[in-house]
Amino acid sequence: MGTLAVFCALGLGRFGYTMVLPAMQADLGMNNAQAGLLATFNMAGYLLFTILGGVLSARYGARSVAAAGLAFCGIGMICTGLAERFLSVSFWRGLTGIGSGCGNIAVMGLWPAWFGSRKRGMAAGVSVSGSSFALIFTGQFVPWIGAVQGTDAWRTCWILFGAISIAAAVVAYVILRKSPADIGLNAIGQEEVPCPAPAKSAEMIQWKNIYLSAPVWCLGLIYSAFGFSYVIYMTFFFKFLIQDGGYAAADAGTLFMILGWVSLLCGVIWGTVSDYIGRKKALVIVFLIHAAAYGLFAWGNRPFHFTISALLFGVSAWSIPAIMAAACGDVLGARLAPAALGFITLFMGIGQVVGPFAGGMIADAAGSFSPAFLLAAVVALFGATGSGLLLREK
Repeated sequence: MGTLAVFCALGLGRFGYTMVLPAMQADLGMNNAQAGLLATFNMAGYLLFTILGGVLSARYGARSVAAAGLAFCGIGMICTGLAERFLSVSFWRGLTGIGSGCGNIAVMGLWPAWFGSRKRGMAAGVSVSGSSFALIFTGQFVPWIGAVQGTDAWRTCWILFGAISIAAAVVAYVILRKSPADIGLNAIGQEEVPCPAPAKSAEMIQWKNIYLSAPVWCLGLIYSAFGFSYVIYMTFFFKFLIQDGGYAAADAGTLFMILGWVSLLCGVIWGTVSDYIGRKKALVIVFLIHAAAYGLFAWGNRPFHFTISALLFGVSAWSIPAIMAAACGDVLGARLAPAALGFITLFMGIGQVVGPFAGGMIADAAGSFSPAFLLAAVVALFGATGSGLLLREK
């Protein structure tokens, strides 16, 4: 269910925009800055509910919060497909972001309660693979529906994406439980230690242990580098290949799908690696891989460079969210982990809000997306440096 929730909340709600962007941009007459601004509205909505998603999960449980988030995400996507003007599209993209934030944070915050410290990275990695499934799906579906329907195909895509998310909301409410204790089980990997039920009210949680925690702030600052850099890459991936790389839409969609296939197990692999070598070392390695991927888009000029870039990003794409979810459980324990994850996602959200608009403005000014990808590579290097210098191993 975690994988399906991420598939809808992030894979369709956020990364689906990458594939429909060229058609939306042409139909609505947007420049690159406006295209980036639409992504910024989506990220701003996500940012708005990153803290509240964790707090609400701690109080009411992930079941209700995730289901509500996925429902709002679905409504936002359907209304995006029905909107006629840039302003109304911006509003509905913002609502989609709000739903994405609630759904994703609620689900990702479950793993510290359900898994012991040696299994959390792996579990979070399984969940984030939902984004990979979405890349595989949209990489083939969107170009196909575009060839069949023409200029209005992007509207059909959003309506279908929204319907899938609403269906997932119903399934989430049926399946999810906030703790193994709710059904008489112990956490996986800690069978010998009974897993206590989470607090029934937010008042029982010591919020200062989250918001005044130096390790949590360090995680948040590092997470912001990921948010800023990767969202530039993912937002303009498809558009860059068509505009600057000389790709046909079908070929660009195929490379997007390949990225999805390669990234399918990246969260599991790197989450498990972080269980054994530590969150700090794993983050440094992944940030360096990301910097290389963005740099190839910035400096490369041949399909070979773009393919290697997609492969590099794919093998590490969703690993940082998986590692961060596990790290929150390491630092604060299972009960506070959902709220802590929501708090550090606020930092990532700020990076995501700034990144697309900045990238679009740079692309308009330079007449190319290459400088924007170069900026993303530099920020990823800052993330690697910060991980090496700021984090302390547990």
